[in-house]
Amino acid sequence: MVIKEPPWKTYLVEATDPVFSIDECNKIIDLGRNLPQRDARIGGPVREEGKKNYKIRKTALSWIPFKQAHWMYARVERWMHIVNNKHMGFYQLQIGEVGQFSSYSKKQHYDWHTDSNYEMSKEPLVRKMSMCILLNDPKEFKGGEFQIVDHKRTLSLKQGYAIFFASFIPHRVLPVKKGTRHSLTIWFGGPPLT
Repeated sequence: MVIKEPPWKTYLVEATDPVFSIDECNKIIDLGRNLPQRDARIGGPVREEGKKNYKIRKTALSWIPFKQAHWMYARVERWMHIVNNKHMGFYQLQIGEVGQFSSYSKKQHYDWHTDSNYEMSKEPLVRKMSMCILLNDPKEFKGGEFQIVDHKRTLSLKQGYAIFFASFIPHRVLPVKKGTRHSLTIWFGGPPLT
C-alpha cells in the first residue's frame, strides 16, 4: 500500500494578499537599519558565529528583537497558522527565533542553501517553515531574484508580500545588480519531524 500526501498539501505558498502595508514595510526597514548590522555568516549554530564565505553569502543583516516589534510578530504568527493549516500541515509550529532583516546591495547574494540544519542540536527548534517578505518596492533594485531548486523557479514578490516554504527546500537569492533589496525572513519551528 502506498500512502500519499493529501491533495491540499503543498510546501510552497505565495501570499495573494500583503502581509504588511507599505507603511509597515517602511517601519520594519527603519527598525532593521537602526539595529546593529553585521556581515552574514554561514555554518554556525543559529544566530551564533559561523564563518564568512562571500562566495556563498554576502549581505548585511540584523536581528529584530521580539520586544521591539510585537505588532510585527503577532501578524506573522497569524499568517503562520493560516498557511500551515491550509497548506503544509506541520505539527505544533511556533515562532522560535527572532526575525532576520537583510539588505542586499550591488553584487550581494545568498547561494543555494536550506534553512534547516541536518544537525538538529544546532537549532533551537527544528525549522519546518520559512517565510520571506520583500520589504521594499521591487522597482528600487535589479537582480536579487528569489529562486527555489524546483527547476530554478524564480518567484517574484511585491512589496509587503511573502513566500512561505518548507525550510528543507533549497533556495537562493541571486546577486543584486543595482539598488538595494530589503527583506524579512522568519522561521517557524517545532518538535522534530517524524
